[in-house]
Amino acid sequence: MVQHTAEFSRKIMAVRAVRHGMDMTVEASAEECAALAARFDLEGIRSFSCRFILRPGVRHEIEAECSLSARVVQRCVVTLEPFGDVIVERFSLRLVPEDAVRPEDFEDPDAESDVIPFSGDSIDLGEIASEQLGLILDPYPRSPGAALPEGVSGDETDETDQQDRAPHPFASLARLKGKE
Repeated sequence: MVQHTAEFSRKIMAVRAVRHGMDMTVEASAEECAALAARFDLEGIRSFSCRFILRPGVRHEIEAECSLSARVVQRCVVTLEPFGDVIVERFSLRLVPEDAVRPEDFEDPDAESDVIPFSGDSIDLGEIASEQLGLILDPYPRSPGAALPEGVSGDETDETDQQDRAPHPFASLARLKGKE
């Protein structure tokens, strides 16, 4: 089994957050930004930080309100040119000890807070922030003003609608079968 090494690691003692809560901002160094850019296949990350406001929850859980900000350089899928983008995202989490995670914690995909299990006596806020950045990055980034060539649509529903309206290749056979 390959062990993943976190490019951006900021560990805190879980017991401190469970008992007293804390307000902490984690910020990536230039080297960590470069490693994260490679991880997420970006041209670069100019800055990356995340503020965590942690409060004690029920059953040794930790409620987290988070504010992530990053300045990234992505490659436009239309022009193939690099462009800068600013990402600002607020999100909520419930950090739950691994042995206290219940199946119902994952049943509601529209829940206000995502559940993040942790094991041991520490929580890696840097890795949590990194994973969240990976989730919110646009997989098909387009620079401002970049337009698709005429006749090409970036909207998948257009293609699906056209397929739905096109005659089914076996429609004639179905009509013949109905005449029997």
